[in-house]
Amino acid sequence: MSTIKQSVAEKFAEHIPYHRRLVELEQVAARLGTSPTDEGVVEMIVSRPAVEERKVLQHGVLDAVHGLRGDNWEARGAGTASGRADPLRQITIMNSRVLATVAGARDRWQLAGDQLIVDLDISIDNLPAGTRLQIGEAVAEVTEPPHTGCAKFAGRFGADSLRWANSRVGRQLRRRGMHVRVLESGTVRPGDAIRPLR
Repeated sequence: MSTIKQSVAEKFAEHIPYHRRLVELEQVAARLGTSPTDEGVVEMIVSRPAVEERKVLQHGVLDAVHGLRGDNWEARGAGTASGRADPLRQITIMNSRVLATVAGARDRWQLAGDQLIVDLDISIDNLPAGTRLQIGEAVAEVTEPPHTGCAKFAGRFGADSLRWANSRVGRQLRRRGMHVRVLESGTVRPGDAIRPLR
């Protein structure tokens, strides 16, 4: 049984059977092992054309001005105090092994809402803010703002998954993911390399 708030549980009732307890999360994470630190791979590209919509892409364009083309990052930013999307939160990246731990089956990965799912160590120690990344043909820079989970994340993946991701260790490892901004536009496809430019 889920330990999320009743209102959240009702909204995300279809996802509750997939929620994992903390002990299971730790076991699955240990079984999946660690991601490479120097050269990883793009596993999935997900566009969010509108709120609550997800589209898995066979290729995407990371644009220095518009973010992932076809994504609603700019439109969502119109609701901020400045009326503009935050360039430091242009693209979100999540580790595929962490996502497999909390989401289970690959067909549930897009529910996280992150545009790029990658098999690369995205921890703060490995990729501090300011690190440049080659992602397919594009170049992006890791930004400072933390990427934290919310009620939607808990609804889809469980309260224990949110606690595990947002724990002290989880934040250091960036289990919930990280933000980047695009410096050089380019195309990216699943299977493309993602690597820090050190």
